[in-house]
Amino acid sequence: MTQKTLKEMSFLDHLEVLRWTMIRCTIAMLVMAVCVFIFSDFIFDEILFAPTKVSFITYTSFCDLSRYLGFVDSICVTELPFIIQNTDMEGQINVLIWTCITAGFILSFPVILYEFWKFISPALYEKERNNARSFIIVSSLLFFTGVLFGYYVIVPMSVNFFATFKVSDVVLNQFTLASYISLVKTSVVASGLFFELPIVIYFLTKIGLVSPAFLRKYRKVAVLIVLVVAAIVTPPDVVSQVIVSIPMLLIFEISVLISAVVEKREQKLNASI
Repeated sequence: MTQKTLKEMSFLDHLEVLRWTMIRCTIAMLVMAVCVFIFSDFIFDEILFAPTKVSFITYTSFCDLSRYLGFVDSICVTELPFIIQNTDMEGQINVLIWTCITAGFILSFPVILYEFWKFISPALYEKERNNARSFIIVSSLLFFTGVLFGYYVIVPMSVNFFATFKVSDVVLNQFTLASYISLVKTSVVASGLFFELPIVIYFLTKIGLVSPAFLRKYRKVAVLIVLVVAAIVTPPDVVSQVIVSIPMLLIFEISVLISAVVEKREQKLNASI
C-alpha cells in the first residue's frame, strides 16, 4: 500500500483493514492455543507448576548465590508450605481454556507484531518501512526476554513470598487453582509487555508525545514505582529486591536513551527540510 493509496482510503476503509488485521491476529493466536492444548499436560506439570517445587532452578540458584555471598541460607528456599486446590466445578476447564489462549497470545506475538506493522507501515517513511524485519526481531526478543524474566524471577519470588507469608500460624495457605494461574499469567505477560517499553517510547517520541526531558524529569517517580513493585513481589531481603529492580531500571534507562536518539534525529530531519 503506497502513501498515495493511504491518502485515498476513507475512514471506513481503514476500519476494514484494521478488522482483517485483528482477524488474522486472532487466527494466529487460536492456532497456537490449539498447539498448547495438545501439550497441556506437559505445560501444566513441567512449566506452570514448576515454581511450586523447591527444586525449581530459581530457588536452587538463590541457594547457591546465598552461600556464595556468605549469607548462609538467608535467601535459600527450602519449603513452600501451601497447596493448590480447585473449588469451582468448572474451575479446571476454565483455567485450561484461558491458559491456552494466554499462551497462544505469547507464542503468536511476533505474528501479531507483523500484522500491526503492516497496518501502520503505510503511514511511515520508506526507510522506516524497510526496517520491518529489525523492528519485529527486536520487539519479539524484548517481549520474550520479559516473559522469561517474569517466569524465572517474578513468579517464583511471588510464590515464595505468598506461600511463606502468614498473619497467624492458625491460618493455612490453600490457594485456589485460578488464583495461582492468574498470578503466573499476569506476571509473565506484564513483564513481557513492560520490556516493550523501549519500543513504545520510540514511537511516542517520534510522534512528539514523549521527550527525553520528560522521562528524566519523572525518573525519580519511575524508580520509586520499580522499587515498590520489587518490594511487593519479593521476600523482605535486599538481594531479592535488587535482582528484580535492576533489569526494570535498566529497561527504563534504555528507553530514555532511545528517546534522546530519536529526538535528535527528528530535529536534524526537520532542520534539513
